[in-house]
Amino acid sequence: MNRKIAPQIKDAVDYTLALKPYEHYQLDNGIQVYSIDAGAQDVIQLEMVFYAGNCYDKLKGIAAATNFLLKNGTTNKTAFQINEAFDYYGGYCNRACYNETSVVTLHSLSKHVDKLLPILHEMLTDSVFLQQELDIYKQNTKQRLKVNLQKAEFVAGRLIDSYIYGEDHPYGVYTNPLDIDALNIEACKAFYQEYYVNGNCTIFVSGKMPENFKKSLNAVFGQLTVNKKPVIKPINKSIQIEQQKFRIDIDPNSVQGAIRIAMPFPNRHHPDFKKVMVLNTLFGGFFGSRLMSNIREEKGYTYGIYSYIQNHVQESAWVISTEAGKDVSEATIEEVYKEMRRLREEKIGDEELLLVRNYMIGGILGELDGPFQIMAKWKNIILNDMDENYFYDSVNEIKSVNADQLMALANKYLRPENFWELVVY
Repeated sequence: MNRKIAPQIKDAVDYTLALKPYEHYQLDNGIQVYSIDAGAQDVIQLEMVFYAGNCYDKLKGIAAATNFLLKNGTTNKTAFQINEAFDYYGGYCNRACYNETSVVTLHSLSKHVDKLLPILHEMLTDSVFLQQELDIYKQNTKQRLKVNLQKAEFVAGRLIDSYIYGEDHPYGVYTNPLDIDALNIEACKAFYQEYYVNGNCTIFVSGKMPENFKKSLNAVFGQLTVNKKPVIKPINKSIQIEQQKFRIDIDPNSVQGAIRIAMPFPNRHHPDFKKVMVLNTLFGGFFGSRLMSNIREEKGYTYGIYSYIQNHVQESAWVISTEAGKDVSEATIEEVYKEMRRLREEKIGDEELLLVRNYMIGGILGELDGPFQIMAKWKNIILNDMDENYFYDSVNEIKSVNADQLMALANKYLRPENFWELVVY
């Protein structure tokens, strides 16, 4: 090797990407398991996904409260003892609640996962939902909400969703202190029985599998009384309101405004979606985007501005998000619309388009680095009712979409009249 000669630079778009396949099997009770056995470290990640998200709320906030309290006590263990049991074996258990689904995640050393699976099973079949634990949850949630409601960016995030989806839509609904006060143990227990004990579960497991792991997993979870067929609750389409521009002042002494500009957008199954992901990246999806170059680098109105497509299953939204000085918030919005107009009227240059292609392909390469990341990719595909063709078609669109197609998409979508506009000071 002659170290005086620099290695040849290869564009990311010249790489051939492959998504490592998973192993698919089911437990005795019909629970679907997607598994990737890979990795250099003796660690494992197990994710149990339940169709128990916010869209199933019968009482506002009950899905999130139930999900949180899963780890806060069973017949034989207190919340402290449950956490101590995970800590003793070097494991970590977390839970999260989203719009359609809720997730219970276990991270463990491969050699100790057999010790931790029964504890996870106990949480999912024998949670007792103590009143004192719910009281603590309600107190902490209300306090956190009180603090967050003083932050313009938090308020803006809540309100823009309610505008574009509607306040009664699961994607647009948000809780207030009275909703938190209304939570009760009986509602938690009923939600738990319907959507966890007798609900639907899909398991995603990745990492270095110990010997006989399939057998162990089936022995612990193969007898759960869950339904075999996943049920995604359909969501009624959002009701669009006439007024589209909002200015809200929550702090007269504020020095900056939280800006959100958003429009409803189809989900991943729409034929434009893959190409729009390229257009969005160019527009505001990375640090070298049009919005960032203009509004941050050239104008100095903000530290950062981004656009993105929300990660929802049934319908979505295209959002531009930033915080700018109070005196330049309106000018920032004008510059956003200016960049939309440029994309509608001026064809994208080859060099800029290649930069975006390389950035996106490079990002996908990073997302395929390790079993956890690969499974995250698969989980997103599977839960959105798609297959591996979606991955390869997306890569192909990044490599092949041209300037004319992107300009046509900009003319179709990037029009100010399509967007809701909000500034919270």
